Amino acid sequence: MAQLPAAFEAAVAASKQLPEKPDNMTLLRIYALYKQATVGDAQGQRPGFSDMVGRAKFDAWAALQGQTAGEAQQAYIDLIESLQ
Repeated sequence: MAQLPAAFEAAVAASKQLPEKPDNMTLLRIYALYKQATVGDAQGQRPGFSDMVGRAKFDAWAALQGQTAGEAQQAYIDLIESLQ
């Protein structure tokens, strides 16, 4: 099980070296999986209508509620690998 955190950290590093910038929906998915893997379920209040980017990020993260850190890490790794 110690291999998963190391593979996750490698995927985080690889995400900064992608050959091309992913589209916005993919970027939201990357953000949400990272937050779920590192923080857990979404916390705090949902941003208001005036903060559309913050609201989209929060909603993407909140959609993963209940997913374990390990599941989120594996999904993050798989997504980054598919983008390389």
